[in-house]
Amino acid sequence: MNSDVGAQLRKGVVESCVLGLLARESMYGWQLSETLITHNLIASIGTLYPMLSRMRSQGLVSTHEQASGSGPTRKYYRLTPAGTERLNSFRLQWEPFAATVREIVGKDDTHD
Repeated sequence: MNSDVGAQLRKGVVESCVLGLLARESMYGWQLSETLITHNLIASIGTLYPMLSRMRSQGLVSTHEQASGSGPTRKYYRLTPAGTERLNSFRLQWEPFAATVREIVGKDDTHD
């Protein structure tokens, strides 16, 4: 059985990473996808839009349109108060969780 552990890990945190990016600034879809692809969090823009749609329906993000100097009007995504709350909850849980995983799964020095 061959499983892609990295894909499962990314799937579990990519939504929180989107929230983290939007906490810094409003971004349009292509901008978000390029950032996430660069960091190997998603494979293509095609996986981003369904996630953004779901996050919007959950009230985590909202959209606004803004004219672009280099083309058509862009739809920007921004964090809502509910999105900020979800991100803060993730932040509180992430470090203890990651530390626990490191402690349990960390490098096994007994088998060289």
